[in-house]
Amino acid sequence: MPTLILVRHGRSTANTAGVLAGRTPGVALDERGTAQAAALPGRLAVLPLAALVTSPLQRCRETLRPLFDARPDLVAHTEERINECDYGDWSGRKLAELADEPLMSVVQRHPSSAAFPGGESLRAMQARAVDAVRDWNARIGSWHGDDAAYVMCSHGDIIKALVADALGMHLDLFQRIHVDPCSVTAIRYTRLRPFLLRLGDTGDLASLAPRERTDGAEPAAHPATGTEADAEVGGGAGAP
Repeated sequence: MPTLILVRHGRSTANTAGVLAGRTPGVALDERGTAQAAALPGRLAVLPLAALVTSPLQRCRETLRPLFDARPDLVAHTEERINECDYGDWSGRKLAELADEPLMSVVQRHPSSAAFPGGESLRAMQARAVDAVRDWNARIGSWHGDDAAYVMCSHGDIIKALVADALGMHLDLFQRIHVDPCSVTAIRYTRLRPFLLRLGDTGDLASLAPRERTDGAEPAAHPATGTEADAEVGGGAGAP
């Protein structure tokens, strides 16, 4: 199945202000986030991409705009199921203020039981995001083949929840995962298991590109995983 390139949106005005934006409209990239988005096409230039999928929120659409402009042949799709968590009554409030809420300790220590007042639970958030990825993997594989890669731009908690699912981790452990703004997390899905290839990467991504073969054979499924679903014993040699 395809390789999923997860991009967290660039730094936003809410990130700078220390506000839990949630689905509050009008939250844009700040100056640094705009620069991060502008650098994204160069970072992904070595990767053949099949499609772009984005959360409907402004900060995600702004993050992918330079990439879409650089690759006008790509089709961009909006996916509601990778929207930000619905934080309900917490949306728009200062994170420093929320730290004193009794629910915050549940969010941090037992997130699988956390539900935001007037919003959704973290379990529901993870379930819809995982369903979206499974559906998009099937679509991209059907349209472009199992060696295809596609970009999905979403939000921190969504990406952390998807990584936890890929690693077979309980949702209660997902707060141990961290992804910076405009970082890249790559997951290669196979018939037997997903492989986490990058986590919160803000640097060069050249080793994610398919290896060229000089013997006329088809390239391996992915340089980091070798055969379709076998882990490389000892960790493998990495990029050439």
